[in-house]
Amino acid sequence: MPAAGLLDDLAGIVGGAHVLTDPAITAGYLTDWTGRWTGDALAVVRPGNTAEVAGVVRRCAESGVAICPQGGNTGLVGGSVPPVGMPAVVLSTARLDWIDDVDVPGRAVGAGAGVPLARLERRVHAAGLAFGVDLAARDSATVGGMVATNAGGIHVVRYGSMRAQVLGIEAVLASGEVLRRWRPLRKDNVGYDLPGLLTGSEGTLAVITGVLVRLVPQLRRTASAIAAVDHPAAALRVLTAIEEAGLVVCAAELMIRRGMDLLAEHGHRRPFADPPPYLLLVTVEAAGADLAAALEAAGVADAVLEEGSAAQLWAVREAHTEIIARASTTPVVKLDVSVPLPALGDLIDAVDPLAAEFGARHIPFGHLADGNLHVNLLDVDPARADELTDRVLRAVAGLGGSISAEHGVGRAKVPWLDLSRSLADLAAMRAVKSALDPRGTLNPGVLGMASVTPPGRGL
Repeated sequence: MPAAGLLDDLAGIVGGAHVLTDPAITAGYLTDWTGRWTGDALAVVRPGNTAEVAGVVRRCAESGVAICPQGGNTGLVGGSVPPVGMPAVVLSTARLDWIDDVDVPGRAVGAGAGVPLARLERRVHAAGLAFGVDLAARDSATVGGMVATNAGGIHVVRYGSMRAQVLGIEAVLASGEVLRRWRPLRKDNVGYDLPGLLTGSEGTLAVITGVLVRLVPQLRRTASAIAAVDHPAAALRVLTAIEEAGLVVCAAELMIRRGMDLLAEHGHRRPFADPPPYLLLVTVEAAGADLAAALEAAGVADAVLEEGSAAQLWAVREAHTEIIARASTTPVVKLDVSVPLPALGDLIDAVDPLAAEFGARHIPFGHLADGNLHVNLLDVDPARADELTDRVLRAVAGLGGSISAEHGVGRAKVPWLDLSRSLADLAAMRAVKSALDPRGTLNPGVLGMASVTPPGRGL
């Protein structure tokens, strides 16, 4: 069957207006946020409910056409764009945008995969509750995409990553069957944890269509501070002192003087007239006076404190990503990694000379309490980007770290999987992939999983 025949069939499932083929319209779906990853697709298909997703999945499987599930396309490792040189469609979850009534006593809510995080946050906040994961891309990142990548964000130290928020899941398997586990139970110990398995699978095992998430109480009183420190180890000591003072830490971020200098060049106000070598941004559930006392007891000589939402302080941290992208002359090499907490300073010290060797600028920042550093390398010659990536990721492995902390593997980090996973581990992952998606239809190539096996018929 020619490609036009497949597209006609897909239009019959989702409606002609939701099968997009105009290059001017589809271009935004085919390139990821970094601009480094671009793929090919026969069309972008936008189903409006789970039944339509199942129909699209079945029809593409019959034709041997790969399916690339896509949420807000805010990923940074190429996992949300289709492969190159392979018949594929992008399955956008944007129209799966429903939110159930909030179960206040049960502290749970169901949401469609296409719901942006910011919209979910507004809904649950209006019900007097909160959602445990937050990140800077909240206006674009979708709930389904966050589950598929096991997103982390700024509150992992308090609530855990996205996997810790998932109570239930609805997803379409590669066969077109619908898997639905949808009970707001904190304890349900029957068999394999399939929602947990699909969380972090990056679209390679199923197309997530809905998620039942746990909610948490709203923080009634918070205070934040940016504290001057001279080394990541000093920031960790301050954080320990805050916790020993009995304060509950909700977020702890690490920034560096070079980042402050870059932000100032683009019009942002410095927290300190003379920036220290490092800056610790911490939010606690406590009064400002309590945080100030804890910082003083920890020996912090200079800090800026703000109670409540601390929007001005957090704007400093959240501006990093946009300014870094704007300031680089080439696509930024962004490496999301984690190392044991004591090795954070060692990692920065290891990457700095590598950046200099490659004529690049290194602007790191990240989640201090999680050991999760975002290594940002600006002005890298694209022809040498993989070489520099290899050097950095091997340094991370040498420090006992992981090549991906919260962004996922996608397509970008497949060549370095063996730095974080053993051969037996990888074989087990591929066995799961083979069992749930024997033809490799779902997001082929992502996570190093197999490509499509032709079913013996044309398009």
